[in-house]
Amino acid sequence: MTPIAPRIAVSTWIVGAAIVTLIVASFASLHLEFGALFEAGSLAKMGEFMRGFAPPDVSPRLLQRLAIGAVETLAMSLVGTLLAVLFGVMLALPASRRNAPARAASRLALNFLRAVPELVWAAIFVIAAGLGPFAGSLALAFHTTGVLGRLFADTLENLPRAPAEALRENGAGAIAIFFYATLSQALPQFISYTLYRWENNIRAATVLGVVGAGGLGQMLYFSLSLFQMRQAASVIIAMITLVLVVDGFSHWVRGRIAS
Repeated sequence: MTPIAPRIAVSTWIVGAAIVTLIVASFASLHLEFGALFEAGSLAKMGEFMRGFAPPDVSPRLLQRLAIGAVETLAMSLVGTLLAVLFGVMLALPASRRNAPARAASRLALNFLRAVPELVWAAIFVIAAGLGPFAGSLALAFHTTGVLGRLFADTLENLPRAPAEALRENGAGAIAIFFYATLSQALPQFISYTLYRWENNIRAATVLGVVGAGGLGQMLYFSLSLFQMRQAASVIIAMITLVLVVDGFSHWVRGRIAS
């Protein structure tokens, strides 16, 4: 017997056609000139620019500064992520309750926090708190709070209700229900989301140096501004190394949680 092909709803065709139209319109409106990218003159200029990065500067003084900058970048990402976890959970609790009076306000706050890019938050906090890693940490914390808070809220909202209901029927209080039913189910997903955002915050922390938020990003900005290309190459290598180390550690932790 020949299986019957599944029927595709008309709304699905409409949405698909709209997405294809949007993609085509995007390419048409941007006037992309891929040919100019691969012209001989363009390739020669890019090659000349890249040759300025070689060989990287490995002087002891610069290596010492790179180590300090790497630790500063790592600390910024950790502080920003941990603060975001704390405030994200606080906002996720009311945002995950369908009938809670503060649900709409909590979700609006989360949307606002993550809609503003880290670079904009950093520029604001540099003005308020001055140059340095403190402004970068706050920028990461504010943006990541919006991201993690939304993810935490969706996780809590989609949890099975049976364990909480069983504890409630046996006379458990709200705090006990939260720790023994809600949090125990959501914790692995919370940790996974937190580690993923920490990886992203490492990369974001290297970019925040453009506005003077400290760390390796600020060193890279200064090196490029002064056309010290060999030093910039060393900073970029330090950034890549730091990201790879954090990604490897995060992958190992997620593997341990999954097992």
